[in-house]
Amino acid sequence: MQIDLSTIKTEEQLHVLLSSAFSFPDFYGHNWDAFWDSITGLIELPANIEFTGSQKFRLALPSSYQQLQTCFTDLKIEYPSINCSVVWS
Repeated sequence: MQIDLSTIKTEEQLHVLLSSAFSFPDFYGHNWDAFWDSITGLIELPANIEFTGSQKFRLALPSSYQQLQTCFTDLKIEYPSINCSVVWS
């Protein structure tokens, strides 16, 4: 799966994109707690995710970039059975 972050300017846009890309349920709350709950139990993540445009996204929204990376780092540590490789390009 490839997700282009290069046009994201707000955290709300990011959550809309993530919700669509991962097919989150309609009740997805568009916040980091809801994102965490979704990736750890509500959906099945793909084996490979490539976030493209990540440098541009990091410059536009550094805290959101860090939060997104942290979620996937923590996922690998806390849920090793969820096999999901993430690439930032």
